[in-house]
Amino acid sequence: MAKWAGVFPAVTTKLTRDGAVDLPATKSSLDRLVKAGVSGVIVLPMLGENASMSLEEREQIIRGAVEVVAGRVPVLSGLAEFTVDSAKLNAKRYESFGAEGLMVFPSIVYKTDPRETVEWYKAISGASSLPIMIYNNPIAYGVDCTLDVMRQLADTPEIVCIKEETGDIRRVTDLYVEFGERFSVFCGVDDLIVESSALGVTGWVSGMTNVWPSECVELFNLCARNQYEEARALYQILTPSFHLDTHVKLVQYIKLAESLAHGAPEWVRAPRLPLVGQERELVISTVQKAIDALAQRAVKAA
Repeated sequence: MAKWAGVFPAVTTKLTRDGAVDLPATKSSLDRLVKAGVSGVIVLPMLGENASMSLEEREQIIRGAVEVVAGRVPVLSGLAEFTVDSAKLNAKRYESFGAEGLMVFPSIVYKTDPRETVEWYKAISGASSLPIMIYNNPIAYGVDCTLDVMRQLADTPEIVCIKEETGDIRRVTDLYVEFGERFSVFCGVDDLIVESSALGVTGWVSGMTNVWPSECVELFNLCARNQYEEARALYQILTPSFHLDTHVKLVQYIKLAESLAHGAPEWVRAPRLPLVGQERELVISTVQKAIDALAQRAVKAA
């Protein structure tokens, strides 16, 4: 099974103004990310507006990602479903589309209890041959893959990784104490990456890497080399923008940031709407400060 490590951006799905999938812009973004040194990409995460996409659109996005990435890094797909049957069916489909791994959400809409959560992941694990990253975000989805849940999944070989997004930094150490190296542990919160790296995470599922891929790879690598003084300096530049990754409107925020940094389309699919007014100005101001600070940092380093 796969042993994932490094920076895996949760890739935004680019859309046209009228809400259609903009595949050329999405593929351009994926190519930019890979060239910047990321270790994998995840299409159709929550940030990629997974739940609003039809099956045909998901196929288009996965196949397009596989085509443009062309084997340079693994291509994972988010899997967000309500029923076990639909999750198992789409796991098989996504494998046939070329996905090399799945980031599996808990059951959306219904909040499973611990027994149901274990059965959910076990059932999906047997549906395809793809390795699985558990998307553990109890803040957003109300389901926590606790240590007890993970104990019951430890004998499921397809489950190789957990995206740790509880917001409780202690969970990283608890996972390593309990399971050693059984699971790869990825940080799933942009504004906890340096803290999580200090505790030994092997990877980072990042939203803001869509905006600053080279800098986020550099930040992760600085931490991996224990160069924390340099890492903190870069982190302090990026953290105000990283906070945008934890907001309920992270899709709009990060797409606007991508537009500012790269000219990428910021359009989202309803019921999400583009940002307006003071909220828009706050995001622009926050991101622009980071853009300016990074430019100054580059001049000093030259």
